[in-house]
Amino acid sequence: MDETLKSSKTQKIAIQHLDEETLFVVSQTFKALSDPTRIRILNLLCTDEHSVNDIAEILDLGQSTVSHQLRFLKNLRLVKFRREGTTLYYSKDDDHIINLLKQAIEHATHN
Repeated sequence: MDETLKSSKTQKIAIQHLDEETLFVVSQTFKALSDPTRIRILNLLCTDEHSVNDIAEILDLGQSTVSHQLRFLKNLRLVKFRREGTTLYYSKDDDHIINLLKQAIEHATHN
């Protein structure tokens, strides 16, 4: 085998290899997106920030359920919060996962 071709093939394999931490974070991200309640929360936070109470009311969920799911999403850095007095307002952390979510929704609703 030509040495240049072998070197190129080895580089491609090295690029495709993921370390254990990256694999874990990616699998946890997909785990987050596999839960209907978390999808509903993320979808709501796509457009604006909301308090736990607002999210619970809009999505007809219990406040403890919303808090639990937001904690899971926050630990994965999928949502962030800001404090105003005693109220926490949650919003999307960045557009990477939101874009992935929107693409999945478009795929599911595509006819």
